[in-house]
Amino acid sequence: MDIGVRTITAADLADGAADTPALGEDAVLREPVLIIDLDDADETLAAVAAARVPALDRLTIGRSSGPVRPALAPLTAALDLSYATDASPVDRAVVGTEDVDATIVEFVACVSRFTQSALVAAQVLRITQTLPVPEAIDVESLAYSTLQGGDEFRGWLDERRRLERPLPPPPRADPVLIDRDADTLRITLNRPERRNAYGTALRDALVEALRIPLLDDTIRNVIFDGAGPSFCAGGDLDEFGHTPDTATAHLIRTRGGAGRLIAALADRTEARLHGHCVGAGIEVPAFAHHIVADPITVFRLPEVTMGLIPGAGGTVSVPRRIGRWRALHLFVTGAAIDAQHALDWGLIDEIRDS
Repeated sequence: MDIGVRTITAADLADGAADTPALGEDAVLREPVLIIDLDDADETLAAVAAARVPALDRLTIGRSSGPVRPALAPLTAALDLSYATDASPVDRAVVGTEDVDATIVEFVACVSRFTQSALVAAQVLRITQTLPVPEAIDVESLAYSTLQGGDEFRGWLDERRRLERPLPPPPRADPVLIDRDADTLRITLNRPERRNAYGTALRDALVEALRIPLLDDTIRNVIFDGAGPSFCAGGDLDEFGHTPDTATAHLIRTRGGAGRLIAALADRTEARLHGHCVGAGIEVPAFAHHIVADPITVFRLPEVTMGLIPGAGGTVSVPRRIGRWRALHLFVTGAAIDAQHALDWGLIDEIRDS
């Protein structure tokens, strides 16, 4: 659908110009994206404008045709995301781009197609920013289950089911391999014929493998990698829409998922990534203390473009590495970034040749 977009100044924001209901009488979202012009913004009003943001129930996007002045930091921290032509790698609230207006147009177009999931993604990122990991994962999963019942995901799923596909190859006997050498445990995703898609069998085997170092403190190092051309191509799309109900799915994601376990083992875990790391393929390893990637590794988080949000812990692990603002950019646009970009942002810690 087409959505209305309004641009206001920081002074307008401080004066309450955006304090209007987000939902119309027909429950249609009005102006789900609000652009805040940061050029020539009155720096003395930054804190006042920032205080207005939490009550807006909209995606609030800052726009700057140059670098964002440091005095505006309270405002950019409150906004969901800001775009600028010149962004410091250490300023996680701002995404740098050569063409700010074109990037904002692209972002708005993505929101137009998946308005509900984009807004929910932003809400979850705000709520979970300071929560402990287990509680934050619960919030993510509850939101994910809500979106599973929405029209956006249903539309994506119906379209996928209309496309004919060959049956996937049969699963291997061991979807996850375990190898111990002294005090080091190596856990390898082992469905290369499916690019290690994060399906039920692989997830359950991974969870069982991760319980070993949780119960055995003589294991001082956990190496987490994947066999074949890619570390993990994300959730197994052939399994989407087949959960018995969304409440059961919530319990499986949170109590039967790998994210909590990797987070608990973070200080002992090194993730070694390569190829395509999509969705869960970066969400789960992002909990690890140290992430190494091959130079040609590609990262992408496409769930919002499917009418969902990251559901393997990504709304928790990814923003704690790169900030909730840059995470929202990746979530809403589904943009792919390379290893150097990921290193610059802190999504990974090292680039290492194969």
